Amino acid sequence: MNWDILIAAIAAFGGGGTLSYFMWDKALHKKRNGIVKEAEAEGEVIKKEKMLQAKEKFIQLKSEHEKYINDKNSKVVAVENKLKQKESAFMQRRDELQRKVKEFETEKRDVEAIRENLNTQLEMVEHKSEELDKMHRQEVEKLEALSGLSADEAKAQLVESLKNEAKTDAMAYIQDIVDEAKLTANKEAKKVVVKSIQRVATETAIENSVTIFHIESDEIKGRIIGREGRNIRALEAATGVEIIVDDTPEAIVLSAFDPVRREIARLALHQLVTDGRIHPARIEEVVNKVKKQIEEEIIETGKRTCIDLGIHGLHSELVRLIGKMKYRSSYGQNLLQHSRETANLCAIMASELGLNPKRAKRAGLLHDIGKVPDDEPELPHAILGMKLAEKYKEKPDICNAIGAHHDEVEMQSLIAPIVQVCDAISGARPGARREAVESYIQRLKDLESMALSHPGVLKTYAIQAGRELRVIVGSDKMSDQETEQLSYDIAKKIQDEMTYPGQIKVTVIRETRSVNYAK
Repeated sequence: MNWDILIAAIAAFGGGGTLSYFMWDKALHKKRNGIVKEAEAEGEVIKKEKMLQAKEKFIQLKSEHEKYINDKNSKVVAVENKLKQKESAFMQRRDELQRKVKEFETEKRDVEAIRENLNTQLEMVEHKSEELDKMHRQEVEKLEALSGLSADEAKAQLVESLKNEAKTDAMAYIQDIVDEAKLTANKEAKKVVVKSIQRVATETAIENSVTIFHIESDEIKGRIIGREGRNIRALEAATGVEIIVDDTPEAIVLSAFDPVRREIARLALHQLVTDGRIHPARIEEVVNKVKKQIEEEIIETGKRTCIDLGIHGLHSELVRLIGKMKYRSSYGQNLLQHSRETANLCAIMASELGLNPKRAKRAGLLHDIGKVPDDEPELPHAILGMKLAEKYKEKPDICNAIGAHHDEVEMQSLIAPIVQVCDAISGARPGARREAVESYIQRLKDLESMALSHPGVLKTYAIQAGRELRVIVGSDKMSDQETEQLSYDIAKKIQDEMTYPGQIKVTVIRETRSVNYAK
């Protein structure tokens, strides 16, 4: 009920003072009771709500506590299980140790028993050994008494008889081997020669029959071939050289066994390409011109070689053949250079032996003259060279030295073996034949690096054209005994891993130096 409206109505009707007060008081009392009841009702509601909230909080805390207790219990159970497992493992380990201790004690007793048994057997063996030694001495004394010789004298006689018997058997065996070798030597030698020819045939054919002519661009190939190949046919007909134009970039191959012809073709091609006018008439003109130039150059080279070596009085045809050597190679070594080296070596060796150095030098220069004849007779070059020298009135000892330097004829003068030896020295010089300079230098580097890879090595030097390797080691890092082992190890490694001619000497140097200065 709205009390303000009721009071206002009473006042409007103009009730008396007492009645008005009474009614006012009653109205207030009623309003107060209503407010109290509402407050009590609201308090009850709030009370119930708080009790419900408290109850829910209690239930929540209880559940959390139970969960915490359960977690603790599970952890405790897990720890107990782990402890039980450890205890079980410990018990098993203890039982195993006890079992091993018992086994060890048993084995110890067995070993002691075996040791006692061995000691007993050893004592018996020593006793028997003493008895055997005593019996052996007695038997030796009996034998010495019967033979009248001591044991050392009998041993010496036995060794001497065995030596004589072995010598007799060895001599018979050696004689059989020599007889068999004589029967099969010629056949085996031919097999070795044939195998050697098979191994070096490709290399020799390439170096003796092919020249590479380099060009700036492949467009020049078409001009050299010409329309329908007329230029290249004219060039081949004029020079006698086969010209191979293929897909090789910036190169043309000139193929012929005659090195002079190849040189003529190379120079003619060079002039034609440089001039730019390439046609059959021009080709023939240039080739004839180059032939004259080459012939003049051959004669000039021969004369200059003879003047350089101080050799005079040679026939003009021999001088021309000497100049022709410039265009011939033997196993990768220029023939003229080889002949000059041989001539100088012959002169030096003849001077040391007290012989005529000029004759030796002359024979050394002419010893391979049979390799550059104008025709191609089927004769060894040494025999052909001897015949050429005889034809052009050379001395008999020089002719014999030329023919005998490969043992085709019997040596009849002291110059002949000198020429043979000097020819071998020049041809077998490391790096002279069959081996490019790059591979030769690389072999020296491989030698030095192979030794340098060992610990304690300070420096290495390959000297004497790779025939000796000197190794410097630190005196504080290696002893004298270790240097001997190092020398053996390096030599063994070189022998196993490298390919080389002859033998290589390995010298290990270890030294201590003390230096002071007086000021």
